[in-house]
Amino acid sequence: MLQKQVNRLRRKAKIRSTMSGTAKRPRLSVFRSNENIYVQLIDDVTGKTLAAASDIKTDGKTTKVESAKKVGEEIAKKAKDLKIKEIVFDRGGFAYHGRVKALAEAARETGLKF
Repeated sequence: MLQKQVNRLRRKAKIRSTMSGTAKRPRLSVFRSNENIYVQLIDDVTGKTLAAASDIKTDGKTTKVESAKKVGEEIAKKAKDLKIKEIVFDRGGFAYHGRVKALAEAARETGLKF
């Protein structure tokens, strides 16, 4: 494994050791690949995913940051449908910058509280 990946996984483990999601306040977990971005609302008590969203089905004509904003809005709408207002944000070891930041801000603007 590349050192860059090892460092990210180390950061991820450190972040996860301090946070946990519940049914009332689930964890919003972010994964960013080179091409796509994925998010999940996770209840860590039962170990279940409550909702998920990704930009895999969108057309390739938008920028990655614009796609991340759409995913943030989509996950916030799904959370509203589940009557979830507050979440714990888990950036997955990625820097709070670029696509991760755009996703978080779009989710906040759509009504989720971090």
